[in-house]
Amino acid sequence: MDLFGAMKAFVAVADEGGFAPAARKAGLATSSLTRQVDAIEEQFGTVLLNRSTRSVTLTPAGEDYYVQAVRILSDVEEANRSISERGGPPRGLLRVSLPVTFARLHVTPFLPEFLKACPHIETELVMTDEVVNLVENRIDVAIRLGSLESSSMIARRLAPHRRLLCASPDYLRAQGEPTAPAELAKHNCLTFSYATGDRTWRFSKDGRDEQVRVRGTVRANNSETLKEVALAGLGLILMPTWLIGQELAEGRLRPVLPGWEPNTGRISASAQSDAGIHAIYLPDRRGSAKVRAFTDFLAESFGSPPYWDRA
Repeated sequence: MDLFGAMKAFVAVADEGGFAPAARKAGLATSSLTRQVDAIEEQFGTVLLNRSTRSVTLTPAGEDYYVQAVRILSDVEEANRSISERGGPPRGLLRVSLPVTFARLHVTPFLPEFLKACPHIETELVMTDEVVNLVENRIDVAIRLGSLESSSMIARRLAPHRRLLCASPDYLRAQGEPTAPAELAKHNCLTFSYATGDRTWRFSKDGRDEQVRVRGTVRANNSETLKEVALAGLGLILMPTWLIGQELAEGRLRPVLPGWEPNTGRISASAQSDAGIHAIYLPDRRGSAKVRAFTDFLAESFGSPPYWDRA
């Protein structure tokens, strides 16, 4: 048995949820994949896949084997890539995980220029607001916003991640401008929908912390929706500057409570000061030419300070 080939067959079947779709994607006969997975199960004397006429799912043993197999295959692929890239231009498939709105505003507009500069790189963009597992999803590099949790990942800071409280001039003329956090309780605050249901905004100034329970007529799990409602003059929003930088520069939104720094209240002050927009990747991608090319390109495109903060 070709154990490496059988391992690839097993991972493909698990990823596609069946032998037939995995075979179609690989351009192989279904019977070929079946024989390879059967050989692994026979060698180890355990069932890795639950098979039925409608679906294929992982058994507990299969789940454990899948995690290790994905890691091993990823390591082998990275070793092959590092050799092929040595002495030449960056090349190969680059899988990138990106937050949806940030990707739309600040990555995809630059993507054609990156592809022209690196014609041998094939990109696959996985746009999701979920925090994906880089190993299981075979991600080369992920863009993360805010403060990072401690991990074994390599992190490269691309830009700061600042948040501002703001509103449209029309709203402030009609409702008045708050001068202290406590006054926000009387205003229409447009909030992001968190699973915890928390609607508390927290601020810091000169070593003093204040928090206020806010309320408003709109809650949403999409930041661009809240921005549009605020632009219509219907409330205050607390948003990152990468989302509202253009509107601030044009005067369509105005900062509120100058001097008061928003904070999450869920992490330490030192961690909040380190909040940023980071590219993270596994240690085995440290020497990857295509990862370095992509992160260098983003850092240069964003600038320092980033273009959305220059106004």
